[in-house]
Amino acid sequence: MQALILGGARSGKSRHAETLAQQSGREVVYIATATAHDAEMHARIAHHRASRPAHWQTIEEPLALATTLQQQAAPGRLLLVDCLTLWLTNLLCHEDPNRLPTETQALLACLPELPGDLLLVSNEVGLGIIPLGELTRRYVDHAGQLHQQLAAQLETVVFMMAGLPHPLKGVMTWNG
Repeated sequence: MQALILGGARSGKSRHAETLAQQSGREVVYIATATAHDAEMHARIAHHRASRPAHWQTIEEPLALATTLQQQAAPGRLLLVDCLTLWLTNLLCHEDPNRLPTETQALLACLPELPGDLLLVSNEVGLGIIPLGELTRRYVDHAGQLHQQLAAQLETVVFMMAGLPHPLKGVMTWNG
């Protein structure tokens, strides 16, 4: 199974993905995309690290997501990526402007070939007002385009609101 779990800030999407991972009975590899640029983010990352089960492997990868997925995917293993919008932010702010389209295309291309299960967590940012500033508008545009491409490609899409999952496409089932 490959699923996209979308929701707003504090919607319960990460908790839902982690619960699904625990219930799957699979070996879990947690792929974190966050980078800490300030004390608050350092504290958030530390909290998330401490709250994950000790037997889960954690890989911190802010940019080369497709490569990491290809290296870690295996039958009987579940990869949980949290989160795609932080990954997009890292790429948008990268000094090489070509990195974003290259990494995005690599991600979309590798998904059909991955063995095992995959949960992708991402913030739905297109429900509010049109943001001020060119970088923020580019961020919303890229996130929306990526979500549409993933939703078309993946078998399951869930939208989280107030801690409640709302299936948009498919159902959560574990292979084998």
